[in-house]
Amino acid sequence: MSDTPQPATQSGQDLLAATEPAKSSLFQKPLFWIVLVVVVGAVVIGSVLYYLDARQYETTDDAFVDTHIVRLAPKVAGTLKAVADLDNRHVEVGQVLAVIEPSGPEAQLAEADANVKQAEAQFEQARAQVVAAEATRDQVTAQARAPLANAAKAQQDLARYEALRQIDPTAVAGQQLDAARAAARTTAADAAAARQQIDSAAANIAVARRQVAAARAVIDARRASVRQANVTLGDNRLVAPVAGQVVNRQVNVGSYVGPGTQLMAIVPDHIWITANFKETQLKDMTAGKPVDIKIDAYPSVKFKGHVDSIQRGAGQAFALLPPQNATGNYVKVVQRVPVRIEFDTRNGPDPRKYPLGPGMSVTPTVKVR
Repeated sequence: MSDTPQPATQSGQDLLAATEPAKSSLFQKPLFWIVLVVVVGAVVIGSVLYYLDARQYETTDDAFVDTHIVRLAPKVAGTLKAVADLDNRHVEVGQVLAVIEPSGPEAQLAEADANVKQAEAQFEQARAQVVAAEATRDQVTAQARAPLANAAKAQQDLARYEALRQIDPTAVAGQQLDAARAAARTTAADAAAARQQIDSAAANIAVARRQVAAARAVIDARRASVRQANVTLGDNRLVAPVAGQVVNRQVNVGSYVGPGTQLMAIVPDHIWITANFKETQLKDMTAGKPVDIKIDAYPSVKFKGHVDSIQRGAGQAFALLPPQNATGNYVKVVQRVPVRIEFDTRNGPDPRKYPLGPGMSVTPTVKVR
């Protein structure tokens, strides 16, 4: 057998390969460029739209629920005889939370009440003395009418006798004139004594009225002591100063407490958000800007709020040990500024219906443009 047919076969395959058209590149296809332009255009348009939308908002995850926690402590020392079982319960203003066993304050209050009654009795006695002094004055005045009248009559008789003697020396005897003069002197002395008695009675009235004023001042002082005793006794009862939820109760019945000992705390109903934004995010942020609030505990609830105020100063400036940048090497770090955000219950859910408390994580988004 010879191999002569093989070259003929090989040459046929080469001929077929030469006659087949060459495959075109993907970059040479118009459809590829059309799709590429559409995709790139969509990405560019989407990016621009995202930027235009995102630039309207400023957000941070450095935020939390905040409020002014009220910590309750007694003003007096003693043993607790009653503590309300209100852990994690809501209380209203004035609701009794704890009672301290009273000891000295009750005795002080009783003594103060007795002193007030004694002062009131002295006041009534002083008023009675005023009435008695006025009656004495009226009596002395009535008794003085006769001496005063006699003195006036004797003075008139003496004047008449002296006038007659000047007209006619023989008309009035010398003995008669001497008797008139003696009577005038005697009645004048009696009238002066009567006037002194009237003045003394009037002075006694003035003294009695001063005693009434002093007794009234004593009553006021004793009543002030009663009020102070009531305040001291009231310090044995601890009441809720604000409405809120009782938390962190640390005592029970029988516990001995002293002034300043923290018994429990109250989380008020009024809460807000403290968001620490970067200082570079505050350019367009002003009070009143709307805020979307997302609380980690309730991710499906969309709370609404608004910017209430922006703290004038970064948080690090109010630290216990503020940084001293004037010494050593300095590395610039973007600072955080606390922003207070209030809830809007008209436009969103009421936070009081949810067990929200200080320290819970929040992500606020402020619409600045």
